[in-house]
Amino acid sequence: MIYVGIDCGERTGLAVWDSARKDFLRVETLPLYRALEVVRDYQQQSTELEPLAVIFEDARKRTWFARERNASEYRGKLMGAGSVKRDAKIWEEFLDGYGIPHQAVAPRKGMTKWDAEYFAKVTGWKGRTSEHARDAALLVFQR
Repeated sequence: MIYVGIDCGERTGLAVWDSARKDFLRVETLPLYRALEVVRDYQQQSTELEPLAVIFEDARKRTWFARERNASEYRGKLMGAGSVKRDAKIWEEFLDGYGIPHQAVAPRKGMTKWDAEYFAKVTGWKGRTSEHARDAALLVFQR
């Protein structure tokens, strides 16, 4: 099975995990429109023997919140959270519309924001990554 992990945001984190090979095929950061195209390409290539599933982080399901140090930081996070929630809705509509199997998951405390060195050590991924790409990868790693 091919799993695609999506970390919604201004820059979309995208990771593709091949469960048969137990390896990432790609871990990268893309504009939203390009990430949608990549998922559609994988869907068109999927077969009964190698199906596709998408797991995306959905901020609308978040149940825990970090404390902010000041009002400005809080306002900034609220604005960012609004766009991330909008992106999650876009992903949900896109995946439903194309009949792509998917699961929306809440952000998991401790399973995001790994630094590049730790991510490479745990996953074995040698390529360059961004925070968003690593967060996407952690959604599908070892499935």
